[in-house]
Amino acid sequence: MKPITRRILQAVLYEAVAIAVVGPLLSLAFDEPASSTLGLAVVMSTVALAWNYVFNALFERWETRQTIKGRSLARRLAHGIGFEGGLVVMLIPVMSVWLQITPLQAFVANLGLLAFFFFYAIGFTWVFDRVFGLPASALAHEALEAETGGP
Repeated sequence: MKPITRRILQAVLYEAVAIAVVGPLLSLAFDEPASSTLGLAVVMSTVALAWNYVFNALFERWETRQTIKGRSLARRLAHGIGFEGGLVVMLIPVMSVWLQITPLQAFVANLGLLAFFFFYAIGFTWVFDRVFGLPASALAHEALEAETGGP
């Protein structure tokens, strides 16, 4: 699969599942109408979708330059921490304004989402890689040649 197609498919699937889970969870957690929290989930997912694409492009560029190929647990953890850490910084103001809470309250509220999404990001990426295969950036040179049919 081409890298751009892979990134788009991964991001869209990731966010579709996230909206389906997060919308109802936010409604329960903040005692807000589901229509409001679903809207917030869509806005947050839109931010996350853009960040997902940018972050994965940067991560794969970095990954290509690494001498050790593959996606070890440590590399998957680094991926999850980098992605979620950047996302938290972007989403605190969104949650604060939408829910009419302070940035500190939004940060605390975001910790629960962070915990969920940290494991979700790692698990989702692992499942996605198992279903669609590793990206070229994570393949050993020999495996890349075998997959692409040449050096």
